[in-house]
Amino acid sequence: MLEGLTITRVALSRTIRLVTTARLRESVLLGLVGAEDLEALAEIEGATSNRLVAQSRGAGEVQSYELVYGVPHANFINAAFSYAKPREPNRFNGADRGAWYAGFEVETSLAEVKFHLTEMLAATGVFEAVVDYAELHASFAGEFVDLRQHIDHSALDPNKAIGCPAGNALADAARAKGLNGIIYPSVRHPGGTCIAALFPHAVQSVAQGDVYRMSWRGTSDAEVEKVSTAKTGEEST
Repeated sequence: MLEGLTITRVALSRTIRLVTTARLRESVLLGLVGAEDLEALAEIEGATSNRLVAQSRGAGEVQSYELVYGVPHANFINAAFSYAKPREPNRFNGADRGAWYAGFEVETSLAEVKFHLTEMLAATGVFEAVVDYAELHASFAGEFVDLRQHIDHSALDPNKAIGCPAGNALADAARAKGLNGIIYPSVRHPGGTCIAALFPHAVQSVAQGDVYRMSWRGTSDAEVEKVSTAKTGEEST
């Protein structure tokens, strides 16, 4: 599966992953319960959170010892690998194991997220939505499969029915060889580059960045604007 493909050793100081800002907020229930109920609330969260289940005893193909602890934003790293899409696997991860996807440039990350959200809205037939996404910066070092010189690889096929099975098989092979992940040209942003980390420990130095808002107002063409910056936390004007 890896024969003939480029294996690259890289040191990347910053990549950009986007997560919904809803994940950055504390549970709204915290303001509605007393101190005596917090323990019960924690038990409920622990029973329903894939991340907490995975950290406790593993989940799917993710073992608890693979996850990271005691590092900044460990929860975000672990969540990326603990949550998968059983009914619709992603390009480089299947139904039982997640991956950390990011872009080399924020424009690429925005284009990737916007494509998938637009696709979801198209399925409902209603293009009305406003969502905020925050940057998560991360660095990487080590060996990766590099598909930038293999643009005809079937894993890069825009058709998910072709690209996802091929990408999952490639990811399985890369993981079996102990490679940290896959670097590949963005399928949704021409000229952009993406990375898929296959192991939690490969994701380093995570820090929050700027916040962007995507708005659909009756059409599939979403507006994108920066609404706050990491340095000041102030809203953009």
